[in-house]
Amino acid sequence: MSQRPEPLFPLFAGLETLEGVGPKTAQHFAHLGVQAPRDLLFTLPHTGIDRSRRDTLKDAVLPATLTVAVTVGSHRPARNRGGAYRIHVEDAETSFQLVYFHARGDYLERQLPPGSRRIVSGRVELFDGIAQMVHPDFAVPEDAASDIPAFEPVYPLTSGVTQKLMYKATRGALSRVPQMAEWIDPAQKLQAGWPDFIDAVHKAHEPETLADLSSTAPARERLAYDELFAHQITLALARQRERRKKGRTTTGDGKLQARVLAALPYKPTAAQERAVAEITQDMASAQRMNRLLQGDVGAGKTLVAFLALLRAVEGGGQGVLMAPTEILARQHLQGLRPLAEEAGVVLEILTGRDKGGERQAKLAALARGDIQVLIGTHAVFQADVEFADLRLAVVDEQHRFGVRQRLELGQKGDRADVLVMTATPIPRSLALAQYGDMDVSVLDEKPPGRQPIKTALVSTDRLDQVIDRLRAAIAEGRQCYWVCPLVEESEVSDLIAAEERFKRLRAALGEGIVGLVHGQMPPAEKDAAMKAFQEGQTQVLVATTVIEVGVDVPNATIMVIERAETFGLAQLHQLRGRVGRGQGASTCLLMYQQPLSETGQQRLEVLRETEDGFVIAETDLKMRGTGDLIGTAQSGVPRFKVADLERQSGLMATAQSDARKLLAEDPELTSDRGQAARMLLWLMRQDEAILLISVG
Repeated sequence: MSQRPEPLFPLFAGLETLEGVGPKTAQHFAHLGVQAPRDLLFTLPHTGIDRSRRDTLKDAVLPATLTVAVTVGSHRPARNRGGAYRIHVEDAETSFQLVYFHARGDYLERQLPPGSRRIVSGRVELFDGIAQMVHPDFAVPEDAASDIPAFEPVYPLTSGVTQKLMYKATRGALSRVPQMAEWIDPAQKLQAGWPDFIDAVHKAHEPETLADLSSTAPARERLAYDELFAHQITLALARQRERRKKGRTTTGDGKLQARVLAALPYKPTAAQERAVAEITQDMASAQRMNRLLQGDVGAGKTLVAFLALLRAVEGGGQGVLMAPTEILARQHLQGLRPLAEEAGVVLEILTGRDKGGERQAKLAALARGDIQVLIGTHAVFQADVEFADLRLAVVDEQHRFGVRQRLELGQKGDRADVLVMTATPIPRSLALAQYGDMDVSVLDEKPPGRQPIKTALVSTDRLDQVIDRLRAAIAEGRQCYWVCPLVEESEVSDLIAAEERFKRLRAALGEGIVGLVHGQMPPAEKDAAMKAFQEGQTQVLVATTVIEVGVDVPNATIMVIERAETFGLAQLHQLRGRVGRGQGASTCLLMYQQPLSETGQQRLEVLRETEDGFVIAETDLKMRGTGDLIGTAQSGVPRFKVADLERQSGLMATAQSDARKLLAEDPELTSDRGQAARMLLWLMRQDEAILLISVG
């Protein structure tokens, strides 16, 4: 299986094997993400030009692209070099001019001799009341009329790749598509009214009307489904392989959990209890857990994760909680230490900063099993880190973590269960694309005692009023975050740097009141500034988005976000969630620069209206599209060439259930349909999936 099937060889040959493509052009094609003829199949036209023949230009609404048969009349060469060379032509009812610049007269005399009949097609515009077709796209003898497509597909281009070349290359690729057995469920295909794959690619590249270019056209929808289905088979294979891996059965008496719950000042929400029950059940089963814990800002994910870690300890093993940054790891340590003490559990931290003897001592304690719960950063991945008996790995903030790291982490413990926490509410279609291999628990309630946050929009020219407001809040003993858009002062950017803002606020509010953190600082300075703010030594913290995830300062009740219109909605929602964590009423001020675009305004108003992260994420997806969502490039959301995740989330859900069903019935993909699905995986470059089958 690990060898590409022979019928696909021509589609995966070098681009230079296509007629008209040389090594140089092949390099240009790479900018469009086209490496082999196969990639051209999925590079679809985004619009089209109607070149159907008309009898005359008379009464046509100009400017327009028109195709008409003409009799060629007199030539008027240009008066000066590079000037306009004009040819008078007549159609059935009216006359107009063909215009060429930088033209060679002798060439045009040969191509368009006076008195000859030609079919011309191109854009016609009015100049000084005279209709002109400047540089016709086509000017062919009548017997070559079929060279002009009635509806010409228009492709995305890059420098060095013309429409003509694109048209020719895609035709070359289309001629290489083999007949393949059907991989889509027959009932599904019939119900949707989809063509076979080979017909679908031809139709997608040969649209006859604009309707054929829409994402709902059967041929296009079929190709989108093929992409999504291949992706979901890959995820389902990964999930199947994880599930086949024997897990450890971890059960506990609940004593440690009970101690922590008794010490809490409030009762967990029903959503938290449900998530804990789902996780406990997974840990008790003999299969490996691979679960996503998804909860909005402040939904109480950390408590759920800690209760799960305690279950690992109750079962006689160890747990690890991985955070993306040193600051967050230390914060988890601070937050969980009192709970660990209540439970009587040994909690330690391991980060890149642990060196020498101290590090050796921690590693030894970990290998002996003396450390029961470890909090760490990527440093936990290093080869010399060994656990006595790792039962559960919790990963915080998945989006910095791909599928590959999930697998690596699983290798650390002998068959350890994996729980991934994310605070980014993800719209369902994206969640399916990114976490289709996982089971999902959602925390959709806020714990009691979380204060609602008042959100207001303020223009940047009211800066002084905002500073006065901070002054009053500081006098009452409150603390404030001030988030700036960019760090380094750059010529291109008119965004005010954090350093400048820090100086201005320090001058206005007084020395020692304002702290600063930004990405360019050495980690130790960053931590010191955060610590001073957490301990209340500084009242205002000027920051770049460093503080976005997880920082917890209950006394901070004001969040100012400068140039809010430059941030993504999800990011603004995360930032806002840093306040409203204590008893005081909290406010978030979104400062924007005039003039605000209409979409900019809509986005900020969504935040003003709702605190529900899922509503915000759905809106963000609708308004910006997937390509543009925060960090999709790093986050493991695949980029599809045909499928459109916002508009086709229904297809993604169907693809997921179909892929899981196919593998449940045919885990090795050996049936006829299974073999066809293998062909699809090769066609869609899902090499990782193919590896999973051959290894599996």
